[in-house]
Amino acid sequence: MDEPLGGEPPCWEHLLDEAGRLGAPANPRVRVRRAYDPPEPGDGQRILVDRLWPRGLSKQAARLDAWLRDVAPSDELRRWYGHDPARWEAFAERYRAELAEPARQAQLAELRQRAERGPLTLLCAARDPAHSNAEVVRRVLSAES
Repeated sequence: MDEPLGGEPPCWEHLLDEAGRLGAPANPRVRVRRAYDPPEPGDGQRILVDRLWPRGLSKQAARLDAWLRDVAPSDELRRWYGHDPARWEAFAERYRAELAEPARQAQLAELRQRAERGPLTLLCAARDPAHSNAEVVRRVLSAES
């Protein structure tokens, strides 16, 4: 198989379900992207779901509709995870437990309402959005739809 240009893997990982099978996402109206990526026409509402503002990104360049920092993982959980792929499953489980807290449930309810009105893009600063808090939020929202 030929190596893609620039050595980057194909951009289809977001189409895999939790079992790693190729298929349509449960809620195609909610997707995850890096906050540093330029806006695309299909983004719909762009919501930053990180507790910290992305380093070096201007508010104008981000073109956000909202910043829901209270839905983000606790500082303790975020530091523990450190975006270590070996800790991904444990992080996702712990984060889902945090998302069950009343304050975070209110933020999830807001995201659900926004998703019902049209496409929703959850933004994060992580280099690997498929293993980010935004991906956990997307999965939670998709499981409820």
